[in-house]
Amino acid sequence: MTIKAVVFDAYGTLYDVHSVFTRTEELCPGKGDLISQIWRLKQLEYTWLQTALQDYRDFAFLTHASLEFALRAAGVEPTDIVTKPLFEKYLDLDPYPEAKTALGQLRSLGGRKLAILSNGSTAMLEALVKNSGLDAFLDATISVDGARKFKPHPDCYALVEKTLGVGQDEVVFVSSNGFDVAGAKRFGFKVVWIRRGGGPGPATDPVLPAQMYRLLRGHAECLGYAPDATVAALTDLPALL
Repeated sequence: MTIKAVVFDAYGTLYDVHSVFTRTEELCPGKGDLISQIWRLKQLEYTWLQTALQDYRDFAFLTHASLEFALRAAGVEPTDIVTKPLFEKYLDLDPYPEAKTALGQLRSLGGRKLAILSNGSTAMLEALVKNSGLDAFLDATISVDGARKFKPHPDCYALVEKTLGVGQDEVVFVSSNGFDVAGAKRFGFKVVWIRRGGGPGPATDPVLPAQMYRLLRGHAECLGYAPDATVAALTDLPALL
């Protein structure tokens, strides 16, 4: 079947969620890395909890809530002076250096729709792609708001078919998140896993809280099945399609 759409996850795949570190470190000296790592982990946990409870509060709400948790966990009072600029940075995250190049190359090849499917709320994603300039390469930016569930629930991936008018077997889905790759594969998409995050150090090294996210991101999901994803870098995509 011909590939008619290439769909990307946003957070952690096209955008570096830890580009909040510099701002966090300015506001919370010596705690920037710890806060950014806990923030992201708790953010993901809250999305899964919402779907498991069959409830839905959008990603903006969960991003605020997880930020407040991370700040308190690091011993910082979550006042507006701290939380407001940090949330605003989430609307202006840095794209990974290769993101524009890869999307530009795919756009120049033509023949395929390019889109984002993200847990981000509609308003957050609109601001993010506009601020970064990636909107120039995209045919659609799809929020899970339309499903009122979070990935990896299948209703989220079904939004791609509805929005882009393509079938499951006509989509390549690209993500750096193992749970997202597994969910997209289970739904019926062809998948590409962008490997990000460092692997573990020697066994004798202590694992500090701020390292835990990197270690978790450095390994594929292992629940008795493999997502059977093509492992690649963003810049490899034009040659793979």
